[in-house]
Amino acid sequence: MPPAASARRWSASTSPTFPRRTVSPSVAGSQPPVGVFALQGDVREHLAVLTALGADARPVRRPEELEQVAGLVIPGGESSVMDKLSRLFGLRDPLQQRIAAGMPVYGTCAGLIMLAERLQDGIAGQQTLGGLDIVARRNAFGTQSDSFETDLHIPALGDPPVHAVFIRAPVVEAVGDQVAVLARLEGGDIVAVEQGALLATAFHPEIAHEDRFHRRFLEHVAARA
Repeated sequence: MPPAASARRWSASTSPTFPRRTVSPSVAGSQPPVGVFALQGDVREHLAVLTALGADARPVRRPEELEQVAGLVIPGGESSVMDKLSRLFGLRDPLQQRIAAGMPVYGTCAGLIMLAERLQDGIAGQQTLGGLDIVARRNAFGTQSDSFETDLHIPALGDPPVHAVFIRAPVVEAVGDQVAVLARLEGGDIVAVEQGALLATAFHPEIAHEDRFHRRFLEHVAARA
C-alpha cells in the first residue's frame, strides 16, 4: 500500500500530460531566461509550466546553452542515464560550478537524486551533481506499477493542498542542518526540500496541474537577477 492514507494508484491514462495554470499568470516579468535540463526526462512538461508562468524557458543540452540561463530545472527521468549523458555532453562540470556559485535549481524526482550530495543506493559508478545536503534513496516505493498520487499539505505553499504524483519516486533519508523540509508523506518520508536557491521534490508537479513549485523556483531566480 502507498504510505499515505489518502493515496491512490497513479495512472498515465487518468493524469494530464500538460498542466494548466492554477494561480495568477506571470511571475517571471523581465527575468533572464531559465532552462530545463533536456538530455533526458519529461522536458516538455516543465517547459510548458514555465512558459505558462511567463518565463523565457529553454532546453539546455550543451554547456553554451547553460551559460545563457539564470536558473535550471532538472526533470524527472532516469538519474543514472542523466548522470552518464551529462558527462558525455560536457555538462557535468559546468553544472556543478553553476550550482556551487548559487544558480537556482529545481529538481523533480530524478532531479532530486541529481542534486543530492549522497545516494544510499546508487548503481555502480553513479555520480550526482550535489548541492543539496541530503541523503537520497532511489525507487523508494517500488516499480512503475507502484506509482501513486496523493494530496500534501505544504505550509510554505499555503492552500490548497498540493496534488503530488509519485512515479518510481525517491525519498530523502536524511538532511543537513541547512536544509528545510517542505513536505512529508503521512508515514514521515521526506519528499520536498529546500536549501538556499536549491529546491527539490520527489514527486511531479509538472503533470499534476500544479505550478507553485515552479513559481517558487522563479522567485529564487528573480531574487538573484
